[in-house]
Amino acid sequence: MKKHFVLVHGSCHGAWCWYKVVAVLKSLGHNVTAVDLAASGINTTKQANEVHCISEYAQPLMEFMEGLPEDERVILVGHSLGGISTTMAMERFPRKIAVAVFVSAFMPGPDLPYLHITQQTTPGIDFFMDSQYTYRNGLEQPPTTVIFGHDFLASNMYQNSPPEDLVLASMLLRPSPLFNDPESLKGSSLTKENYGSVRRVYTVCTADIGLPEKTQRSMIERNPPDDVQVIIDADHMPMFSKVSELCSCLLDIAESCR
Repeated sequence: MKKHFVLVHGSCHGAWCWYKVVAVLKSLGHNVTAVDLAASGINTTKQANEVHCISEYAQPLMEFMEGLPEDERVILVGHSLGGISTTMAMERFPRKIAVAVFVSAFMPGPDLPYLHITQQTTPGIDFFMDSQYTYRNGLEQPPTTVIFGHDFLASNMYQNSPPEDLVLASMLLRPSPLFNDPESLKGSSLTKENYGSVRRVYTVCTADIGLPEKTQRSMIERNPPDDVQVIIDADHMPMFSKVSELCSCLLDIAESCR
């Protein structure tokens, strides 16, 4: 049966990062939509430093979900930071989502706020190597945007991915807004009634350095999903490093949807 997959990218990336997954799923007859969040990909309505809160960042996804027919239910797939926008869509449009899939993604919940995850698991700025930051609120305040550097990508995100995809990323990445405080996360609150009514599946990437398996497992333990899939030796970008395995996971999940 034909399904509709909606794909949400992570920090500094855009809809382009899903091109291999889109090609596979469409070749099998499915509908696929890859969304560019605000200041990402080819979405030029704002620059990263003009995005002040997560609601602005996620607005393109919200507008897309709003436009879906009332009787359509999609498979919503969030990667990395895209997991936050995914949870917001679950909260706002629970009846339009057959299942939400978190691919090595942040997975907050009603009892697990995003800041609780990052405060306990996010490494210091040195971890991000040659990544570059901007400080809209002054150097004494936390950074407001980041763009990943080539060395960080190669060592911590794309280490098992084809070299040509690392080159592609180096050419297409854009700065991404950072959400470091409660004010920037306004609009991301989740409830058990809405968010909690949507089936969730977490896909663990075992070779991920950017969001280590330990962190992924911690979110699963503290906010248990309905199912867990595992992709062995997938780095942080399984849409490049393990595209066949990722597509198989997504198809298996879709097949189990009502």
